[in-house]
Amino acid sequence: MTDFNPTRRGFVAGTTLASALAALPAFARSGSAQLADDSLTLWYDKAAGPWIEALPLGSGRLGTMVFGRPVQERLQFNIDTLYGGGPYIQDNPRFREALPKVRALINEERWKEANELVADSLMGKPIKQMPFSGAGDLLLDFPGVKAAARYRRSLDLDSAIATTSFIDGSGRHRREAFCSVPDQVTVIRLEIEGDGTIDLDLGYRHPDYQPYGGFGDTKYDQHGVVFVGAPWHHRESLFAEKRPSTLTVRTDGSDALLIEGRNVQAFGIPGQLRYALRVQAVGDGKIEAVGDTLRVRGARRLTLVVAGETSYVNWQDTRGDPVAAVRQRTAAAARKPFGKLRDDHLKAHRALFRRLHIDLGGHAANARPTHARIAGVPREPDAALAAMYVQYARYLLLSSSRPGSQPANLQGVWNEVLHPPWEGKYTININTEMNYWPAGPANLDECVEPLLKMVEDLAVTGARTARNSYGARGWVAHHNTDLWRATAPLDGPLWGMWPTGGAWLCTTLWQHYQYNPNPARLRRLLPLFKGAALFFLDTLVEDPKGRGLVTSPSSSPENNHHTDISLCAGPAMDSQILRDLFDAVIAAQAQLGEDDPAFTAAVRKARARLPADRIGEQGQFQEWLEDWDASATDQTHRHVSHLYAVYPSEQVNVRDTPALAQAARVTLDRRGDESTGWATAWRLALWTRLGDGERAYKILQGLLGPARTYPNMFDAHPPFQIDGNFGGAAAILEMIVQSWGGEVHLLAALPKAWPEGRVHGVKAHGGVELDVDWKAGRLRLVRLRGPAKASVALRYLGQRVTTKLDELGHARLDASDFPARP
Repeated sequence: MTDFNPTRRGFVAGTTLASALAALPAFARSGSAQLADDSLTLWYDKAAGPWIEALPLGSGRLGTMVFGRPVQERLQFNIDTLYGGGPYIQDNPRFREALPKVRALINEERWKEANELVADSLMGKPIKQMPFSGAGDLLLDFPGVKAAARYRRSLDLDSAIATTSFIDGSGRHRREAFCSVPDQVTVIRLEIEGDGTIDLDLGYRHPDYQPYGGFGDTKYDQHGVVFVGAPWHHRESLFAEKRPSTLTVRTDGSDALLIEGRNVQAFGIPGQLRYALRVQAVGDGKIEAVGDTLRVRGARRLTLVVAGETSYVNWQDTRGDPVAAVRQRTAAAARKPFGKLRDDHLKAHRALFRRLHIDLGGHAANARPTHARIAGVPREPDAALAAMYVQYARYLLLSSSRPGSQPANLQGVWNEVLHPPWEGKYTININTEMNYWPAGPANLDECVEPLLKMVEDLAVTGARTARNSYGARGWVAHHNTDLWRATAPLDGPLWGMWPTGGAWLCTTLWQHYQYNPNPARLRRLLPLFKGAALFFLDTLVEDPKGRGLVTSPSSSPENNHHTDISLCAGPAMDSQILRDLFDAVIAAQAQLGEDDPAFTAAVRKARARLPADRIGEQGQFQEWLEDWDASATDQTHRHVSHLYAVYPSEQVNVRDTPALAQAARVTLDRRGDESTGWATAWRLALWTRLGDGERAYKILQGLLGPARTYPNMFDAHPPFQIDGNFGGAAAILEMIVQSWGGEVHLLAALPKAWPEGRVHGVKAHGGVELDVDWKAGRLRLVRLRGPAKASVALRYLGQRVTTKLDELGHARLDASDFPARP
């Protein structure tokens, strides 16, 4: 990307620009440095070139990427329900007949034959699921802008507002953009100070201008990302060479454009969704809609409101009216004064965002542009960047997962192409679960509602798959799902033949429930847990070597135990997930007083017969029932599925199971610290849960650096996947506060690099909220808020203290309240 250098381009020497600079107020001439000390601000001294430099906005349902280009601004849009295809049934009709044959072949270790039969008779039809598609771009051409100086663009996490400011020969330009949850629109505000005016030509570009399957204007190599982007002055083509026949762009009154389209056909499933975008302009200049362009001349203040919607009603109904929805939303927003739109947005955003504050020191680094800070890690450790990483992840979660929206997918709610990597859907063998790891500790309970709603849908579609494919009660989901809630295995035997995805979603919801106990929520969870448990009561089979009840066929997600073979029976992860699922359903029944004695007895009996975790001959934590770890084809595999028991579960921990915890360390050493973005985050969380703050900190530096973090702080798999952001943030909070084993562990993995800091508003199990302050690497103060008169067990430096909250639900302790280590 080309750096902006006004002197080189001859701009500063221009008399017009010099005059404009002199005429502006002092605050406008002070440059970008005055605002660069904000610990909650991503900021840059140049416009975005490739998409991974643009700044994300989101309301859960609507996502917008802001590029901050002075001459031609690009705003790229997503709608959370704009997926390919339509309602479909994926279950393979040959599954049920072939299932016992596959199990027999696995028992006989006839791997190749089992693999072939699974590929032919168990995989879903189609073998892929539907892609999450981009909704296109608005390109804002400013014919009067010829130069730019004092350039700055930023994203303030506290306000969720992206701002671009610069000066040119006509004056000082300021552009703000935000996605409003109350109004469900993206708002773009343009202002100018000085003698000039805002002249604007606005048009829409369909996302098929990107090559099918491409990753936008970014190229990748084995080391990460190579930027191939546009400099700040670049103008892009408004339309693809051939506009799709399913797209229309037309005026909708004298001040608005209406874009209507259809979703794509994917993998043989016809597109059944209609979608619409509408942009309406309000300002003091001349506004006119001409054909497929919105034109503004002579404005000093201009507000654009954009709404997007599809005809999606639910996973089996596509009869909604997106045009009526976007007209209503934009018209309602356009009637509001800009100040009211902004204030309503701020109130809704800050109600969630301001619950947590984190300060790890290192504030001087905030004076540097964000991309420069990322490029400097780990050569220049940046504690303030780690703190902002947490807050950025919280911002991304509340921007992509709100009540009424879809859950955050592989890319949250942001994707620029029609067919993103891995279809941008929900990969439920780690990635979707990781998206919600920070929700509990980061104090964002509301953001889990879309995930719960999706699991409620999956319990319906998964019951069909359980019945038709397995002849079982309850419900099942395999390693992926999409907008249409498909639950059959897909992609192929290596990835797809794993029946425990729905169970892991259930344990994710249960783990989150521990942070926010609520009887109404639990009443929704219990039938999901019971249905998932019933499926496994019906489908667990006897291990032929007498080691208990096992899943079959299954796999240890995406890892081969022999060349090109992942199929197996009873991988460690499955037994671990089922232990948590069975415990959750028993506990939920007990808490609600809804015990079913026969069901509970069956669950207890099955749980007792699940194979125990094993330590292999090399001292490693065994991934499979057999000691195959040394012969596995990829010794540094990105998945560490068998360590689920360590994190996010708590079955294996340093207090209660030290031998297994040591075996987990051996496995992590063998796997290595460097991996893909989300896998690096999981390694970070695992070492943190094991109490090794220094090893965790080393891995964190790799996560924060340019190999795994893009300039806009999106996680680099590569390419972009959002799960690494969420997993990394959860792990950073775990370095300070952990909840497991009935205790809250304080500073359990605090690295030496953060000798002083504070986290206020972090959540722990039991609905307890904590403020934790430390100095010189030692606990200084902890405040607790939670249920009145609740007892809370705290552990610090190996010492346990139980405190009781007062009648207001408050307590305060300092280091002296913990007895000295004997």
